[in-house]
Amino acid sequence: MIDRGVGLVKAPNIMIDPPGPNAAEIIKTDQEYLATSTKTAPIAVASAKGSIVTDVDGNTYIDFASGVSVLNVGHCHPKVVKAVQEQAAKLMHFAGTDYYYSVQSDLVKRLAHIAPGDRAKKVFLSNSGTESVEAAMKVARWHDPLRKQYIAFTGCFHGRTMGSLSLTASKKVQRDRYFPLVPGVTHIPYAYCFRCPYKLEFPSCGLWCAKILKEHFFETALPPAEVAALFLEPVQGEGGYIVPPKGWLNEIFRIVHDAGILLVDDEVQTGMGRSGRMWAIEHSDLVPDILCTAKSLGSGLPIGATIFPRELDFGVQGAHSNTFGGNCVACASALATLDILEEEHLLEQAEKKGKHMHKRLLEMQQSHEVIGDVRGLGMLQAIEFVTDRKSKEPAKHLRDDVAALCTRRGIVVIGCGRSSMRFIPPLNIEMDLLDKGLDVIETCIRDGAKSCK
Repeated sequence: MIDRGVGLVKAPNIMIDPPGPNAAEIIKTDQEYLATSTKTAPIAVASAKGSIVTDVDGNTYIDFASGVSVLNVGHCHPKVVKAVQEQAAKLMHFAGTDYYYSVQSDLVKRLAHIAPGDRAKKVFLSNSGTESVEAAMKVARWHDPLRKQYIAFTGCFHGRTMGSLSLTASKKVQRDRYFPLVPGVTHIPYAYCFRCPYKLEFPSCGLWCAKILKEHFFETALPPAEVAALFLEPVQGEGGYIVPPKGWLNEIFRIVHDAGILLVDDEVQTGMGRSGRMWAIEHSDLVPDILCTAKSLGSGLPIGATIFPRELDFGVQGAHSNTFGGNCVACASALATLDILEEEHLLEQAEKKGKHMHKRLLEMQQSHEVIGDVRGLGMLQAIEFVTDRKSKEPAKHLRDDVAALCTRRGIVVIGCGRSSMRFIPPLNIEMDLLDKGLDVIETCIRDGAKSCK
C-alpha cells in the first residue's frame, strides 16, 4: 500500500478482468460513435495520479506508457494542476498568433533558451507533434524556395497529417490509401543494428548506413542542392525505439551540413528529459537547425513547438499561422512542466532509473530466449521479441500476447516497431513501483512465452 497524496492505493490491483462492466459500456459507445484510430488496450480510465491509473471498475494499474510519452512528470502533478486552474480562471484563449499575452511570451523565451545551441532562436507554437513537424517543413522550404525536397528514414514516425505523413515510414497502414502524398521525400534506412538492412555489423561497417547518403544517394538519385531538410529522430520511436550506434548521428550531421541541408531533430517522443538529457540529440553533442517537440511539453494538454534560428523566421505575416497554438492554458501547463523538470531533478532521475531499467531488462534477456534485443537511453527503454535469436524472426503475436497479459495484471504498456515493447513510465515514478512493474512484466513475458510453445 502506497500513499499517493489521495490516500493509500494498492497497485497493481486488478479486481475484475478488464474490461469490466463499466469499461465495457464505454468501449461499446466508442465503437459505435468514435472514429477508428489506434486503441491498444481495453482500459477505460477514471482517474490517475503520479504513476498509478484507476479504471472505471476500480482496477489500478502502474503506468509504463505515460499516456504514450506525454506524462513525463506523471499524471495530474499538483503544480501542473494548479497552473492550469489558475490560468483557466483568468484567461483560456485569446489567439496567440494574433494577439499577445505573457504566458505565451514566457514560454517561447524559455524554450528558445533551453534548445541546443547559442544562436538566437524563434519558436512557433502549435497543438501537437505532427503540427510541429509540418511547421518545420514549411520553415525549411521558406528558407530556400529552390530546395524543394526532404530526406527521412525508413521506420520513422513524424505524424499523420499529410505533410508529416509524407515523411513517416513506420507502418504500411499509416500510408495506405493516402497517396499521392507531398512529393519530394526520399527515405533511406535508419541505423538499426539489430536488423541491419545491409547485413553488416558495427563497428566494422564503418557507419555505411550514414555514408551511403553521400556516396550513393547524392551521386545517383538525389541532388543535394535541391534538398531543404533531413528529418530524423535521435532515437526512433514508433519504429521500435531504435538507438543508433555511436558516431552515426555525427556522420549524418556532417554530410547534410556539408551539402547545405538543414537537420530537423524530431524530439516529440524523446524530448523533455526522457532520455536523461533535455533533448536526446544532446547525447551526441550536436546542435540541430530545427527542433520539434510536443507530447510531454504540456503534461496532458495539447501543445507543440518548433524551435529554429532567428534567421530562418518567415518574416512575413500570414506565411504560417494557426488558431490554438500557444493557447493560454496549454502554455501555463508547459511552463509548470519545465519548472518540475528542474526542481525535481528529473533529468538526473531519468538517467539513474533508466540505467536501472536497462539492467533489469538485460537480466530478463538472459532468462528468456524470446527477448532478442534490449535497447534504450534513459527512460526510453524497449525489448524486441523474436521467435528465434539466430533467425531474429519477429514475434509480433508474442509481443501482443504479453501486452494483453500486462493489461490483465495491472501494467499499462504499449508496443512499437514490428515486435518491440516500450517501457516509458513517468520520470518521477517511485523506485518501488518501477521494480514492482518490472517484476509483473517479467512474469507476463515468461507466461506468454510458455503459451506460445
